[in-house]
Amino acid sequence: MNFIFISPHFPPNFENFVIKLNRRGIRVLGIADVNYYELSDALRENLTEYYKVDSLENYSEVVRACGYFTHKYGKIDRIESFNEHWLELDAALRTDFNVFGLNNEDIKSVKRKSKMKEVFKKAGMNVARGKVFKDEKEAKKLVKEYGYPVCIKPDIGVGAGNTYKISSDDDLKDFFNKNHDDEFIMEEFIDGDIVTYDGLIDKDGNTVFNSTLIYNMAVLDLLRNNENIYYYIPREIPEDIVEAGEKIVKAFNLREIFFHIEFFREKKTDKLIALEINCRVPGGRTTDMFNYANDIDIYDLYANLISEDCIETEITRPYYCCYVGRKSIRDFTYSIDEIKEKYKEEIMLVDSIPGIFAAVMGDIGIIFRTKEQEDLEKIISNMLEERGV
Repeated sequence: MNFIFISPHFPPNFENFVIKLNRRGIRVLGIADVNYYELSDALRENLTEYYKVDSLENYSEVVRACGYFTHKYGKIDRIESFNEHWLELDAALRTDFNVFGLNNEDIKSVKRKSKMKEVFKKAGMNVARGKVFKDEKEAKKLVKEYGYPVCIKPDIGVGAGNTYKISSDDDLKDFFNKNHDDEFIMEEFIDGDIVTYDGLIDKDGNTVFNSTLIYNMAVLDLLRNNENIYYYIPREIPEDIVEAGEKIVKAFNLREIFFHIEFFREKKTDKLIALEINCRVPGGRTTDMFNYANDIDIYDLYANLISEDCIETEITRPYYCCYVGRKSIRDFTYSIDEIKEKYKEEIMLVDSIPGIFAAVMGDIGIIFRTKEQEDLEKIISNMLEERGV
């Protein structure tokens, strides 16, 4: 089997996919825009071959790389990056090289929030009212319908980038005074907590691994107030999340793919409101959190799914697993060294976060696990405790 991995070096933990695929006897062919000797030793050892392009944004270059691999090794069986930024590139390459997976037609409904909303509705999900607008006149018309506050964000985009909470006519005017290249969607504001349904689908559309994440706050609020982030995997997935998530998975007709579905859990009613779907693994170190929470190897489970079309493990969920991101501008009661010593049995990983992610994820990320929720909450509180607060 020939597996082309786009940008296998980033983020660094994704090299584990390459390692496990190779160990399962799959030929892994890398394409990226960094020099070969900038790749880690593990990547160089486990990639069958690597093709450097000047830019992954240059489609013709990447096509030539795929053509070279096809000529040398035969038909390409899979093309993946697991990276939101390259999903459209992956889909275009699959379309042009007739490779299994999301193609150009499929990608439209999983990249545009307005298209996602249509599929959510067909699946019977609650959604926030929302619509793409072209100009200030249309935006004011929508505000009149929804009432303040509203949320404005790119129709194609992920995270809180270029996202605005609009609470007044002045806010709306300020928005239009800025230069915007994106196409935007306006949605009614939902007062709720972010929860997710995450997992892996086999080739027949069955969920073979699932999980959920609970966040301390929405990213937009986190950025606005420069707060610290934490999110965790609970030991049990609420039934309504599984039910809603499975309906969405079926509605999008997903096959042999990771997914990350976000919901608001509305505070007043406790009902789930479908927010968006991402056809990739969750961001950051969440794949590693899957492993720590379940005592599994999600990278190897994926490789086994690709090589044998099955997963050979039992998911028992023995731990809560939490990510805590600390921002250096805060005056914490306990230093990182004190935290590491105090919770050396619970801490799985302490990681420095690259600058482009630090605004959301913190400068230092800590992953730990516990068997009891009471211990989870206590450790979070200690890790984020500040002097004089």
